[in-house]
Amino acid sequence: MSTAQPPRATLLAGYVAFVLIGWNAVLLPSLIRSLEHDFRQNDAAFGLLYFVSALVYAAGSFGGGFLTERFGRRWVLIGACFFLALGLAGEGLAPSWTILLLAAIPVNWGAGSIDGGVNGLFLDLFREARGGALNFLHLFFSVGALLAPVTVGQLLAAGLDWRPQVLAIGAGALLLGMYLVPQTMPAGRHAGGSTEKGRMGTSERSLWPFFGLAAGICLYVAAEGGVSSWLVKFLSSSPISTATLVLSAYWAGIALGRLLSNWVAEWIDYAAYTVGCVILSSVALVAAILVPSLPLSAALFGLTGLFYGPIYPMIMAIGGAIYPHRLARLSGSLAASAVLGALAYPPIIGLMSASLGIRAGLLGAGALGVPMAIAVGLAAGMRMRQGSAEQRVSALPES
Repeated sequence: MSTAQPPRATLLAGYVAFVLIGWNAVLLPSLIRSLEHDFRQNDAAFGLLYFVSALVYAAGSFGGGFLTERFGRRWVLIGACFFLALGLAGEGLAPSWTILLLAAIPVNWGAGSIDGGVNGLFLDLFREARGGALNFLHLFFSVGALLAPVTVGQLLAAGLDWRPQVLAIGAGALLLGMYLVPQTMPAGRHAGGSTEKGRMGTSERSLWPFFGLAAGICLYVAAEGGVSSWLVKFLSSSPISTATLVLSAYWAGIALGRLLSNWVAEWIDYAAYTVGCVILSSVALVAAILVPSLPLSAALFGLTGLFYGPIYPMIMAIGGAIYPHRLARLSGSLAASAVLGALAYPPIIGLMSASLGIRAGLLGAGALGVPMAIAVGLAAGMRMRQGSAEQRVSALPES
């Protein structure tokens, strides 16, 4: 970490923003039974909703990085909060399924821009020990995601309609946008030019490590999002309060994994730690799906979350070490790559449910751990080889 301590107000804004987008990420999946009933829709329609949401989220993440380099981070984040608030108000007041689908566009543009923007902010604020800082940041995403299902489930069971719950989160996004107006933070603008290019090493000028990290984070979100989006429906034979409680246990595991990694990540090689988490999470997920006992399955879903937790922030941290001069674009591009997994796999599970069942789709999420581990390992290996080549070149005597 740099000698100057990051402003506490700025850190607080980042943590609150991640609680907000974490809550929003599982809000509609937690409400899936109510929404399908009220709007008379099926799993395939929800698959389309997930597809549209992920596509716009990716566009918001990717576009937010470029906008930050042009206009500065603070105004991009403020605008993202207002987009999120506007969209959630539209969802909460939607009179039809079509309107709810349209309202998902500003919701996910705003959430995606917040995701990429706040990741870039923390990469900028914590130039050292990025693994621990990002794990602690993503802990708050997990907190939002674990609190939402159990809260939604209990409120629905108590008779509270889903609409006020959605509107309340929209109000929170509006308040966050207002809070950000007076805050100061690194602008994230990119000056470009030959001076900055001269500071970049070979690995930073090459896109090959980025492609490996992008593939790894894409596959991770495909698997994690597949479980998060369909776990409540997978447990449809259980009461809604029980199913949402298991989803909260899954996200509690993710939160705990990130909390522990806040301390552990800086003591282990980033790539080795990430690949180990990928392998262990995949084994736990397959076991959770196949065991016949609901309590044991719930515990294994929590264990899956424990090992899933560090993967996303660690891939971001690896990227920050490779591309330290383009953090806004890196974080936005990796966040967008991540959402491509959510764009593809959760909708595929919805389409598969009619013929193969949701169980098969969730087992497929476990199988994604194999290419995920390979992609991250290759990216780190390319970075190490390029770094070694740079050292050999710098050690050559000048002519």
